[in-house]
Amino acid sequence: MVNLTYGALSTLPDGSMSFEPLGTDILATLQGNTTAFDPGDIAWVLTSAALIVFMLPGLGYLYSGLARRKNALSMLFLSLVSLGIVSFQWFFIGYSLVFSESGGKFFGDGRNVGFRNVLERPVPESNGKLPEIVFATYQLMFACLVPAVLLGAAAERSRILPAMIFIFCWTTLVYDMLAHWVWSVNGWAYQWGILDYAGGVPVEIASGTAGLAYSYFIGKRRGYGTERVAFKPSNVGHVVLGTVFLWVGWLGFNGGSCFAASLKAAMAVFVTNLAGSVGGIVWLIMDFRLERKWSMVGFCTGAIAGLVAITPAAGFVGAPAGALIGLVSAAVSNLSTRLKVTMRVDDPMDIFAVHALAGVVGVLMTGLFAQSSVAANDGFSEIDGGWMDRNWIQFAKQIVWALVGLGWTFVVTYAIMFVINLIPGCQFRSTEEAEIVGMDEVELGEFVADYAFHHRDLEGLFDSNELSRFNSVTQFHLTSMAPRSYARPGQAHMIHHSSSAQGNGNGNYPPTMPRGGAAAMDAQYSEQNQGEKPRSRSRGRARSRSRQRASTPSGMDKVEEVHSSDEVELRKLGKTSSTVEGSSMDTGSSDFSQKI
Repeated sequence: MVNLTYGALSTLPDGSMSFEPLGTDILATLQGNTTAFDPGDIAWVLTSAALIVFMLPGLGYLYSGLARRKNALSMLFLSLVSLGIVSFQWFFIGYSLVFSESGGKFFGDGRNVGFRNVLERPVPESNGKLPEIVFATYQLMFACLVPAVLLGAAAERSRILPAMIFIFCWTTLVYDMLAHWVWSVNGWAYQWGILDYAGGVPVEIASGTAGLAYSYFIGKRRGYGTERVAFKPSNVGHVVLGTVFLWVGWLGFNGGSCFAASLKAAMAVFVTNLAGSVGGIVWLIMDFRLERKWSMVGFCTGAIAGLVAITPAAGFVGAPAGALIGLVSAAVSNLSTRLKVTMRVDDPMDIFAVHALAGVVGVLMTGLFAQSSVAANDGFSEIDGGWMDRNWIQFAKQIVWALVGLGWTFVVTYAIMFVINLIPGCQFRSTEEAEIVGMDEVELGEFVADYAFHHRDLEGLFDSNELSRFNSVTQFHLTSMAPRSYARPGQAHMIHHSSSAQGNGNGNYPPTMPRGGAAAMDAQYSEQNQGEKPRSRSRGRARSRSRQRASTPSGMDKVEEVHSSDEVELRKLGKTSSTVEGSSMDTGSSDFSQKI
């Protein structure tokens, strides 16, 4: 019996095995069966795996740009640490739970624990076209990505230690189960005929729903519903950079999932790019309709929604269906960003709307537009198709699959968090003081960039005695609108004082500063922002900017109101002259550490 497939062996067989080259192929004979692996297929799949790695820092940059700057690095950290944790989990138990050869309908067994027996065996999930080590490496990148997506829900208020424990447990109990059901030849969803090309449920619906459960469990950010946490990206450049990384990675994510360098891979790459492009334009237009301004963040968000929705369909649909999927998913996600207000959940990155709901759109539309002729472009795949092929029952199957993914993910995610939260020292929610100071300072002690604290290059221009007349962090910031510099603990902070900040009869504040100094301004700021309602990403930017200008005293437009509001919150907690979880906040001397 001769079984010819395509890929390449990385090691020479020995013992009872023999091999001989045939053209560009490498043949391996084991127990009478001959297998040929094409190096071109292996090269394509490994290249696709490398492209997926770029999606991890892409998520980090996206989330760090959307978060407030004092929490930006923690978003990058969680995205990259997911790669390390899940890589070990996949080697230790994850791959065996998903793709072990002798697994059951609901989960795999321990045959491949520790990557035992994982090398040259042709994998049936790739139709025997790849040796198992290549297939396992590619699937590893999927597993690493999913928890990184959902942890955007942890922004600005979740501790890192329990989040890292959560990554391991969640990957094992949620992602591995869903992936086994639909991608393993032994899984019940696979055998039932579910169509999920690259992870509409295991990747997108699972990450979005888990993000919702995570947000619900840890609660709202401090100040939620006020201008203090209104949607204002801290770095749109990071948002753009992250989107570019994600977009490029998605081409490998969907293009490599056919496991061969084929026409099917080419079509998957094309429709992926098309859906993302259409999604970005649709979101852009919907935002412009409301605000009469073009939004870079809006385009990036819409593109991601389109890329999410095409994921379960990319290998099964043609270009017209891909464009339609991008359009519908972006419109649904845009309108759904307000659901978090209705559900009273603080989802700062709109993960549920952009990933879970766009994923639902993609899974359902796959049941409508999947075609057996498109799937067969790789030369071996056979599916029944969807409504386009008169397979009317497929849409109902896709609905069941989406509901199973939503229900399983939410319940198990919440249960995992509940158990971890009971462990001493593993409480998910950060303290009130830590939230005010920021996760970067309290959890990491590092920052995404030195310049985030303004013009450090001016340090040393003025004598530190100039700071002696300031008695608080807030007063230090509000004294003038001139460039400022910040230093680490033990270094003097220098500031250039404008002439308007001196001799004005109001202490050391600018002439427009209300009498009473920082306390008066803080009180005025808090009073003006009472009753603010949370806004969705797509609808709040213009109104946020106008309210920000209206609530700032005349002549103080350049004041960093986040610093003053954080300082007054610390003052209320009695923490302005103490250490907050290891952060020096000595505000009574010229060497205080300003980290807010």
